Amino acid sequence: MRLLTVLAPLAFALHGAATIAAVTPVTKNAEKVAPVVSKARLPQPAVNGTDPTKTGADQPRKSVFDDPLGGIVVNRTVTVLGKDFYQYFSSRWRQKDISGQYTISIHERPSARFGSEIWVQFRQKRMFHAFLPPARAATKKISWSAVELVYQNINDSELERIMVKTPDLGPEEM
Repeated sequence: MRLLTVLAPLAFALHGAATIAAVTPVTKNAEKVAPVVSKARLPQPAVNGTDPTKTGADQPRKSVFDDPLGGIVVNRTVTVLGKDFYQYFSSRWRQKDISGQYTISIHERPSARFGSEIWVQFRQKRMFHAFLPPARAATKKISWSAVELVYQNINDSELERIMVKTPDLGPEEM
C-alpha cells in the first residue's frame, strides 16, 4: 500500500487523471482496498476553453483584437531602490480591479546625486514621474501614492483616447 501512495501522484503527473481513475483495486492480506481516486470525484475538464460551471452570459467575450499581454507590469529597474519601488507598486497595483487590463512598465535611471529617477509608462506615455530619495524608508509610501496617480492618469488617458477623434492627430504608430 505504501508503494501505491508513493506512485499514485507520480502516475497522475505523468499520465493524467484517466490513468489514476482506471487503477484497479489493490488487495492486501486478502482484503480489498478501494481505489485512491475515483473518476466521479475528478473535476471535469474545460471544453473548448470554457468553464463548465459558468453559463454563456457569465463568461467574458474574447476578441481577436484583445491584448494578449494585458495585465503585465514590466520591471525595468536596476538598483535595489528601484526593485523595492517595483515590488511595492506591483503588489498594490494587483489589488486594483483594472490591473488585469493594462500593461505598464516601470523604468529607472539611477543617479548618485539625486537618488533614482523613476517613471511609469502606459502606451509609451509617462503616467508617473518622480525622483526617489536615496533613503529607502519612503519608497513604500511613494509607490503606493504612485499607484493612485497612475490609475487616475490611465483612466484619463483612455477616456481622452476614446472621446477625442481628430483628423489632425494620427493614431499611435508602432
